[in-house]
Amino acid sequence: MGKRLQGFASKVEKDKVYSLDEAIKLAQETSGVKFDAGIEVHAHLGIDTKKGEQQVRATVVLPHGTGKTKTVAAFVSADKEKEAKEAGADFVYGEEDIKKIKDTGKINFEIAVTTPDMMPKLAVAAKVLGPKGLMPNPKTETVGPNLKKMIEELKKGKVTFKNDDGANIHQLVGRVSFTPTQLKENLTAFLETLNKAKPATAKGTYIQSLSLCTTMGPAIKVAQ
Repeated sequence: MGKRLQGFASKVEKDKVYSLDEAIKLAQETSGVKFDAGIEVHAHLGIDTKKGEQQVRATVVLPHGTGKTKTVAAFVSADKEKEAKEAGADFVYGEEDIKKIKDTGKINFEIAVTTPDMMPKLAVAAKVLGPKGLMPNPKTETVGPNLKKMIEELKKGKVTFKNDDGANIHQLVGRVSFTPTQLKENLTAFLETLNKAKPATAKGTYIQSLSLCTTMGPAIKVAQ
């Protein structure tokens, strides 16, 4: 770590637990990079990741988005193409495009949505989409009859998060350029959703630790 970044890191007391407002202020002050860094929340959960019923997976609409808009592809029948375009889909695909993806393995989008009637048709491309986490899924609210709602929410800042094998969740909640109020509202929405997603069988303290950090910035412990 360079001297400049060390100087920023020294502003954070390693063992101190900060209030949400203090942590946001510090995260913005200690971002030592010249670009508009992302701000991530890291949560360590008291769950047993070996048990299927204790996996945490949820979706939340961050009121102010993440500062990064995802490219959305809508897989639809011909009569729904106009609706998908008007809702803001970056790519509108039909059956021919599904075959192309299956044959070429080429993908130029970050998230896919579809209607229930198209799911059997999409199955042929599952081997390409599945490993990349791009297969639409009712659990992540990317399959449904209301295309407009799905696409608009994704464009506004809807995110899906899930725990990793170490019982941690990492989620981008904004940028250093956001106002403290915007960051707090995004963080509050994320934490409310995370708490609601607590598995019924999880014992003891659910959120064991919480911290905020920017790209290359120090971790700042947050009180819960």
